[in-house]
Amino acid sequence: MSATRLLEIDDLTPAEFTALLDTASAWKADPSAVPPLLAGQGAALIFEKPSARTRASTEMAVVGLGGHPIYIRGEEVGIGVRETVPDVARTYASFCAVIAARVFDHTTLEEMAAVSPVPVVNLLSDRAHPLQAVADFLTLRELCGTLEGRRLVYVGDGNNVAASLAFGAAMTGVELTVASPPGYELDELVVSQARNLGGHVELTTDPHEAVRDADAVYTDVWTSMGQEEETALRVAAFEGYTVDEDLMAAAGEQAWFLHCLPAHRGEEVSAGVIDGPRSAVWQQAANRMDAARAALAHVLRADSLSVGGE
Repeated sequence: MSATRLLEIDDLTPAEFTALLDTASAWKADPSAVPPLLAGQGAALIFEKPSARTRASTEMAVVGLGGHPIYIRGEEVGIGVRETVPDVARTYASFCAVIAARVFDHTTLEEMAAVSPVPVVNLLSDRAHPLQAVADFLTLRELCGTLEGRRLVYVGDGNNVAASLAFGAAMTGVELTVASPPGYELDELVVSQARNLGGHVELTTDPHEAVRDADAVYTDVWTSMGQEEETALRVAAFEGYTVDEDLMAAAGEQAWFLHCLPAHRGEEVSAGVIDGPRSAVWQQAANRMDAARAALAHVLRADSLSVGGE
């Protein structure tokens, strides 16, 4: 049996992505409607990188589906050192109905998915942050009512978060603009893939021009985990890219502020913006659990159909 994978947003069709948002929204409104798809079963949650929101939201999502979350730190397993990635995946698949992993290198997920008889879910990699994107578009839909034709502007590093936003935008009809300093742009392959999916993705180096008439302005930390040695270089490179009161004023009174967190006040965002009345970051953070629950249900149901068809 082959594993059902939710490794990146572009693994989904637009209809599937919309269904994820619909499911997350419906279960958020009525938690009693959540089916016990993991009743009596375990979910292996492997974390090479530490986390606050991802761990808590995924554990609660597993509990909401009736399952038992098993939190595993990367150093406890020694992935790729003490045991090979395939051996780790096969081991946890022996006890658990799903494997979810937050990893440094995306190829780790690909190696797991290649051998695992149970679904493998990407909780974050250097290439993508898909469940964050599900929460982001759920939040944007809650704020704006609809997604088609909305303008989302991402200011900052063209990283894994930006990549998943590009694919999510392509799935929903959201127009995405990414404003980054030279050398930190969103990968051209990601841009090309998103456009091939029908997405409207634009790149610019001018954040003030980019944010005009935006429905939401989004940013992320300038230095991600594992890039600490680049901190000074990045702080210098991103000068002028802080989402502050002036930048939000350029966007307009209608614009909301989004951030995947954790945030560094005084760097990528000012305290006045993230703690201000147009900030939706806590609604966005809360939606991480709803996104994880819907995504887990999606891969579990798809896996069940795959088993039934064989």
